[in-house]
Amino acid sequence: MYDIIIIGAGPAGLSSGIYASRLGAKTLILEKLTPGGQITLSSEIENYPGVCEIKSGLEFMACWPEQAKRFGAKIKSEEVKELKVENEKWIVKTHKNEYISKAVIVATGSTPKKAGFEGEEEFIGRGVSYCAVCDGFFYKDKIVAVIGGGDTALEEALYLSKIAKKVYLIHRRDKFRAAPSTQKKVFNTPNIEIIYNETVKKVLGKEFVEGIILSSNKEIKVDGIFVFVGMKVNNELVKDLVELNEWGEVKVDLNMQTSRKGLYAAGDIRENAVKQVVAAAGDGAVAAINALKYVEKGE
Repeated sequence: MYDIIIIGAGPAGLSSGIYASRLGAKTLILEKLTPGGQITLSSEIENYPGVCEIKSGLEFMACWPEQAKRFGAKIKSEEVKELKVENEKWIVKTHKNEYISKAVIVATGSTPKKAGFEGEEEFIGRGVSYCAVCDGFFYKDKIVAVIGGGDTALEEALYLSKIAKKVYLIHRRDKFRAAPSTQKKVFNTPNIEIIYNETVKKVLGKEFVEGIILSSNKEIKVDGIFVFVGMKVNNELVKDLVELNEWGEVKVDLNMQTSRKGLYAAGDIRENAVKQVVAAAGDGAVAAINALKYVEKGE
């Protein structure tokens, strides 16, 4: 029997593990992949408060699991297949084992949808990105392509237009889905060139992105590709247990408490997440502190 089981070992999950175990809770963290989360794909982290040395995502996250274990948390590489509650106890089933806890924190995050062009996976972290705020700075005075036609794609294109020399905004249809006000800003931004009715077919480059081939076979020189074709919230474990918003994100209160007692959500899986490491870590701390309060009350 554990006090708290945390599902997911990205910044939110590991932060939860650090706080929960340090406060004395018997804590288990379950992660199907290598601990660290999506941020490990970033080439450089330079905006985390208090960390002055620029690090890669892998370097930045390296000590988080060890820190959680130092305070007593256990971390196991197991994929959770089922989550259910019986007699006010949570049952967490993995492909290997079954665990029981008094409270659960779900920090399974969200996954950017892939555009599906040739070389997309290969060049992640080497010119292909899914976060302009994270990686835009590295393309100062360079040429980038943004893929997508919704609010996020256009907003990120505007953000990148202030950094990059030129932004190609590539959309597979002949009009955007974004808000009219956002579209107007894009149309009035001189260094954004819109390419309608095209998709990216292939990445050009050796070690890093050097260009793209469009579906019309036209080649364009770019230094980076930003993909914004939607996010998939990893809510499979909880979608039938808690309230979700229209995008499938878990509804929580200020304590990271879901609509189900004893079940908390932290990081990118919860609604209104800003998808930044510092915010996910904060979510994890809040969730852990309040989950332990719940456990101690014995509700």
